[in-house]
Amino acid sequence: MKIGDLTELALRNLREAILRNSLTTLGVAVGVASLVAMLSLGVGLQQFASQRLASSGLFNAVFVASRYNARNYERSANQDQNKNQNQKQNAATAKPARPLDESARVEMTRLPNVTEVYPEIRFMTEVRYADKPYPTMVAGVPDSSRSDGAFDGMTGKFFSSSSAGEAILQIAFARELSAQPASLIGKDLILRYAEREALPAQSGKAAQSSAGNTNSAGAGFSVVPHEKKLRIVGIVSTEPEGGFGGFGRSRVFIPLAVAETLSATQVNDLRDVLNGSNKTRSYGSLTVRVKSPTLVPPVEAAIKEMGFSTFSLLDTTRNLRLFFTVIDLLLGIFGSLALVVATLGIVNTLVMAILERRREIGVFKALGADDRDIKQLFFAEAGVMGLAGGIAGVTLGWLIGKGLTWGTNIYLSRRNLPSVNISSVPLWLALGAVAFAIVVSLVAGLYPASRAARLNPVEALRYE
Repeated sequence: MKIGDLTELALRNLREAILRNSLTTLGVAVGVASLVAMLSLGVGLQQFASQRLASSGLFNAVFVASRYNARNYERSANQDQNKNQNQKQNAATAKPARPLDESARVEMTRLPNVTEVYPEIRFMTEVRYADKPYPTMVAGVPDSSRSDGAFDGMTGKFFSSSSAGEAILQIAFARELSAQPASLIGKDLILRYAEREALPAQSGKAAQSSAGNTNSAGAGFSVVPHEKKLRIVGIVSTEPEGGFGGFGRSRVFIPLAVAETLSATQVNDLRDVLNGSNKTRSYGSLTVRVKSPTLVPPVEAAIKEMGFSTFSLLDTTRNLRLFFTVIDLLLGIFGSLALVVATLGIVNTLVMAILERRREIGVFKALGADDRDIKQLFFAEAGVMGLAGGIAGVTLGWLIGKGLTWGTNIYLSRRNLPSVNISSVPLWLALGAVAFAIVVSLVAGLYPASRAARLNPVEALRYE
């Protein structure tokens, strides 16, 4: 039987019992809609999480720390006579640790595909506002943060320049300063901090008597109190970068270039004195920005070869992708249950069609149609119902997802939160859902088609 004739017969037969076939097609549509709606939620939430993390600049960042102290401890441990020979060989071949200083920063900047290298500058200070002291933590923020999404939705604006004497407050700290945080924008505050100043090198007997070691000459600094006036330009409701890059747990943010000029005393300053390595100031950690997340592994490997410890979020995102894959699987299973129920409707519809069309089937066979032609006819009818139900179901599932997104955004707007898109129906999901509906419909038509093909044409012609 020709494809055109087969299609014409299938559509004619479906039109004859239009109410029953429409209800069966509607059942397929509802099943596909539930499947698409649930999977669209999983896809939408995954895209939302990925976009938020990507916009924060965490995926294309490598966080670098020094292994200097760890190497010192390993070096002392290797002096123990109880260490075996294998440990001594590993210590001898290990990459020597280096201080994380300006020379290391410059070297990392020259690596291929690196766009920016900036230090973690974070220190305790006292903020004075309205003649009242408020102890807090201050962090330097690079100018590139204006476009990485960390400060999206903030009240006010980002720093006017990388060297501006301006500050952005975290909302919790702003509420400590004023009952109406928005009124703080444009006001001035005083930053009181401890500046590090290197001590002059000792000479003669003073150097020899200083703690009994040669590293003590010039290995120290003094702490000098200083003040800096800053203008409040913005208030952010979240903690930028959630603790990575030195911003987390900080409540006052200033331009990184300004923070570097302050020379404020940090935790690693004491470590430098104890190690006798304060001739050149070292950093607590560095953040290395890479052009693309796919280029992070080679850059991270190159930094490790320099003798530093590194961390990136790629390992963490693998677990995140696994989590969303499991979620999508579970949502797909639950969404498919309605489609399974719809297959029973297809089976019932086609079985009833056999009973009603036994005489027609007998005529077909008497005119020369074989069992294969009868099977193809019923398969075509099942496929048409699957195709129509799949298209209608994808449309209905997309509308359900849009409705859920709309309702969610209304709920968020009432709580002064930014809108989100929790549902997404990509092309692969739409085409896959339609194809899945057709396959399920064809599978549901296997039994009715086989039963119709087995009918005896003589008995079928006698059927009334």
